[in-house]
Amino acid sequence: MASKTLTRADLSEAVHRDIGLSRTESAEMVKSVLDLVSTALVEGASVKLSSFGTFMVRSKKGRIGRNPKTGEEVPITPRRVMVFRPSQVMKNVINGLEPGSDD
Repeated sequence: MASKTLTRADLSEAVHRDIGLSRTESAEMVKSVLDLVSTALVEGASVKLSSFGTFMVRSKKGRIGRNPKTGEEVPITPRRVMVFRPSQVMKNVINGLEPGSDD
């Protein structure tokens, strides 16, 4: 399987091709959507895209980690991380099943 990264430009081109907006308007629309998602996540909200999945931010507590090479203990500071949970429909599509089937 060839690995290809889907870029913002690819999304803009798809909007341009499928909807018929100009390339500039397509790029602005994609930027606007991504900005809305980013802002919601920064504010701590979850972003749910039906039939795709849910993006959310989780807070992780500080802890003591260990450098595997030296064995030295290192403090890991508390932080927020973004997580993605795919929907069942997306899982089925990825695994080549019918989108509605629960296998």
